[in-house]
Amino acid sequence: MSTLRSLEPLRGTTAGNGHGAEIIRTKGLQKNYDLGAETVHALRGIDLLIKRNEYVAVMGPSGSGKSTLMNLIGCLDTPTAGDYWLNGQSVAERSENELAEIRNREIGFVFQTFNLLARATALHNVELPLIYSGMSKHERQDRAKAMLQRVGLADRMLHKPTELSGGQRQRVAIARALINDPALLLADEPTGNLDTQTGFEIMALFDRLQHEGQTIVLVTHEHDIAVHAARQIHIRDGMIERDETRADGASF
Repeated sequence: MSTLRSLEPLRGTTAGNGHGAEIIRTKGLQKNYDLGAETVHALRGIDLLIKRNEYVAVMGPSGSGKSTLMNLIGCLDTPTAGDYWLNGQSVAERSENELAEIRNREIGFVFQTFNLLARATALHNVELPLIYSGMSKHERQDRAKAMLQRVGLADRMLHKPTELSGGQRQRVAIARALINDPALLLADEPTGNLDTQTGFEIMALFDRLQHEGQTIVLVTHEHDIAVHAARQIHIRDGMIERDETRADGASF
């Protein structure tokens, strides 16, 4: 039986498939790290609400807590205190197995290092998250082909990462992140290993995905990247310093 069936939904939310439903809600989220005799307060009580189809950039200097927040939002770590609901599911105190299932079903990850298997084709890299789903090989490959076509790599499916450019590798990683139709696409410095022009092309792809209905949270320290998002959340000293949403067509 799926562990997700036992996860408690957030009362009073509109979580579900409708536009405007809540994807992320945190309340008093804290994270401490014990370093010998010293305790580092990485997050000091984050209250955050992100709705379906929002495009949000999380910004902050090194040591601000933005990476810690990303790890908690991505269910890669658990908070010291506070509550977190993802797509209507309370996840703050879930087991490692439950968190792994939530990550696989609800979140698509895109990292600056791509994280592709070097000896596998683009097609196989994209279908990897589906291998233990019980889906037939034919169906897995059909879905992976559709995702590669969606990101503009229909003609590179059988190429290995070493045969692809940096931008093409990131497109493979994005296709893999989308293969399970996640509620949230979480991108950590997705253009960090790309040249400027290729970075702009990847951001144009993110823009298109958001226009198609994908919720995106982008963690970056680069203003030129963050301006693609309609909302910017600035983290400093483990707290939200500013939370700004621009009017359509306006710039930050």
